[in-house]
Formats: sequence, structure tokens, C-alpha cells
Amino acid sequence: MPLAEMSNTPPFPPKPKPRQVLIVIFPGFQILDAAGPIGALEIANRFAPDVYDIRLAASVAGMVASSSGIALPASALSGRARVDTFIVAGGNGTREAMHDAPLVRAIRHAPSRARRVASVCSGAFLLAQAGLLDGKRATTHWRHAAQLLQMFPRVRVDADRIHIKDGAIWTSAGVTAGIDLALAMIAEDLGDDIAASVAREMVVYAKRPGGQAQHSALLDLDASRFATLNAWMRERLHEDLCVERLAAQAAMSPRNFARAYAAETGVTPAKAVERLRAEAARGLLARGGAIEDIARRCGFGDPERMRRAFVRLYGAPPAAIRRTLRHA
Repeated sequence: MPLAEMSNTPPFPPKPKPRQVLIVIFPGFQILDAAGPIGALEIANRFAPDVYDIRLAASVAGMVASSSGIALPASALSGRARVDTFIVAGGNGTREAMHDAPLVRAIRHAPSRARRVASVCSGAFLLAQAGLLDGKRATTHWRHAAQLLQMFPRVRVDADRIHIKDGAIWTSAGVTAGIDLALAMIAEDLGDDIAASVAREMVVYAKRPGGQAQHSALLDLDASRFATLNAWMRERLHEDLCVERLAAQAAMSPRNFARAYAAETGVTPAKAVERLRAEAARGLLARGGAIEDIARRCGFGDPERMRRAFVRLYGAPPAAIRRTLRHA
């Protein structure tokens, strides 16, 4: 073939550049908040070679001690170099980190340099401090959800979700939920099949069933100043427990009660009632009896409403929960 007729197209397409992933840490960070996503993304590289380039960054370059005392090396978090994914860890040092002006400033500018910005556990407080969660749906560790709502009332806190994506902002629940977050990102980038393969390698759920409520002892409702009201509610689950009635029992206006209850417990009164009913129904399922009767006794009214609540809270319908309890 004459040289003039030869194609200018190279025989092999250029190799795509790795996706730059920056994980931000600070003194007192929870090591698993960083290690969980790192592990998931590193394993993804086995199925899609070199797709992720993972790095650690902090306000000051050097070894950064975690809350366990184990330190990890981090580069300086400065400049506005483009990255694909910007993840902020959480941990016991979050409160002090919220006063680290260079760190908060870098997080505030993250959306201009990254395709997506995320937090693990209490890292959500740093996103909120930087103003990135205003008007956004977000989650954090169930134990800190009420505090997040109290400190940042413009954040639409959902204390039950394992992770939430609102536009380009992702947040996740406590500690191991960083793995769930990373798996969801892998699924978005590379497809569900690769995410499932990574989950199998890590021996975790590709998509964890249920929300945080199953791990949170009802989000410590009974540790709040509304513990007496919660006990009153438990005795009347079969009755109409609307916000107006609960507010009257608490001697508050409905609006003030709803706001105070959510700020104290991290959940709305309606969600608390649903969880108390599901807790009671779950206990009755282990003893036997018709699901229809249990739904009525616990205030769900009909089995379908109870089924939807169980799927939201426990990731499985009542019949499946009953089988699990019986096997246990």
C-alpha cells in the first residue's frame, strides 16, 4: 500500500488517563474512613486496570496521625489541580478540623476542581462547614445526625441512609459506609458487574440492605429528652399518632415540636413512629401470629404499609424477616 494511502489512525487507541481520587485526612481522622474507600478502589483496579489513581492529602504535607495513633503519609492540600473524585474522611478530629481555615477553604473550592465531592461519616460536618451541603440531602453517622441538623439547619439530614447522592455531592454514614460509598461510585463509573465483583472480593454487600436504623438502636431515641414521650408512644402504637397529638402530649406547638424532635433525635416524629412500630412488629414476628394481625396491632393498619416500612428499614419484607428470625 502506498504511504499516502495508509491510515493516520494509530493501531491502538491511547490508554485513558486514570481517574484521580483525592482522599482528605486530618489529625484524628478515622483510619477506616480512608482505608475503606481506598481498599474498594484499589480492588476495582484489578478488574479495570489503573482506572483509579488514589492519593492522600492534608493541610500540611507529612505523616498524619489517625485516632488510632497509626499515621499515613499525605501530600499538601493546596492549589486547584483537577481531580475526578474528592473524598473527605471523618473521625474524632473532625471538630478541630472544622477550625482549620486552609482545610475548609480547600473543601469549599473542591466542586470547582472535582467531578464529585464526597464525605465519609462525620466528614459531612466539614462539607457543611464549607457550605457545600446547604439545601442538600445528606447523611452522616446516625449518632451525629441530630448534631449535624442542629449546627447546620439548612442541610436536609436523612439519618437513615447508608449513602446519599445529591447532584455532585455524596455523603455516607459511619465508618464502613465509606465502602458502600466507594462501591456506588464504582458502579456509576464502571458498571454494576464490576462493583459486584469488588464487593465479592471484599466479602461485603454490593448494595447493603436496609438503612442505618437496623444498626442504631432506633437512633438512640430513648437517650433524648423525649424518652418519656417515646414510652407513651410505644403504649399506643395502634392509635393515631399524628404530629398534632404528639405535640399536645409534649405541651408544645406542632411546629416547634416537630423542629425540636428532629433536632434532638435526628429523625422526624413520623419516622420515629414508623420505627417504633417496626420495632414492635419485628418482635411479634418472632413469636408467630398472622402478619395481618401484627400490622393492625402495631398501628400500620394493613400489611402493605408494614411491608413498605420493613423494606425501607430492614431491607426485607416481614415474611423474610420472620424466616431469618426463626432460623436464628
